[in-house]
Amino acid sequence: MAGLNDNLNGIICVNKPQDFTSFDVIAKMRGILKLKRLGHAGTLDPMATGVLPVFAGKATKACDIIPDRDKVYEAGFRLGLVTDTQDSSGTVTSERDPSGITAEDVKKALADFRGDIMQIPPMYSAVMINGQRLYDLARQGKVVEREARPVTVYTIELLSYDEDTHTGRLEISCSKGTYIRTLINDIGEKLGCGGIMTSLVRTKACGFSLEDCVTLEDLQKLAEEGVSAEKYLLPIEKVFGEFKKIKLNAHQEKLYRNGIKLDTERIRADFSGDENEKFRVYGADGCFIGTACADYEKKELRVDKNF
Repeated sequence: MAGLNDNLNGIICVNKPQDFTSFDVIAKMRGILKLKRLGHAGTLDPMATGVLPVFAGKATKACDIIPDRDKVYEAGFRLGLVTDTQDSSGTVTSERDPSGITAEDVKKALADFRGDIMQIPPMYSAVMINGQRLYDLARQGKVVEREARPVTVYTIELLSYDEDTHTGRLEISCSKGTYIRTLINDIGEKLGCGGIMTSLVRTKACGFSLEDCVTLEDLQKLAEEGVSAEKYLLPIEKVFGEFKKIKLNAHQEKLYRNGIKLDTERIRADFSGDENEKFRVYGADGCFIGTACADYEKKELRVDKNF
């Protein structure tokens, strides 16, 4: 697909609208930007909104090597119901009276879900078992055994709870692969009444926040005005901000760009970290080149991924 924006290389953070899949966002942006090379990090369910980092052009090479995969969410919930999807979009399979459950009860229950926990993936998920997506099996009315998977919930806090409507909001900071609706389902089971997710907003992902995001409507408006989306483009290296920085001189840069391993003792950088530590690499002109790995035993710096 040729277009005016074929030179776009970087990250555009989109505030994903409700009822769009992550793939829908990519398809929409391909049309808006006239750009084929697009990818995203961190799939969001259709009912969810919030931070969806979209990688354009050369930046798509970063999708599978992003170091920061942690997420932060604000989730709405309702106690007293269980559905087949674990959220408000599904069919109710159980209903129990949550009367008498207080905000303090909810807070106490949350304590069991902080730290390293095990989660059983929901049937309505993209997890593959024996070559089939769980959601395809679920739509056929099938339920199969799933193995529990380790995830980490760094923080989970109760933002609000209405004891009359049995609804509330949670803020959750967690690792990649955490299912928030499953977390709420399990909290509901802990409370003895069940619970479902009623809304979900991802406020942070891959080091980006809602403040970094643009809407599809804003991007569409720019395209209609014939203006490039470059104003919303974030640099590729932003996702590697936790890596130490290395700046090469002109001679080192030439060797490095040709795939030649460099002697770490000839490079001015902090090589005091762990074995196979990764770095952000910049050329003599200060432009970002890519990421590198340091082999401290061999005292070598080798290319990890160049952009």
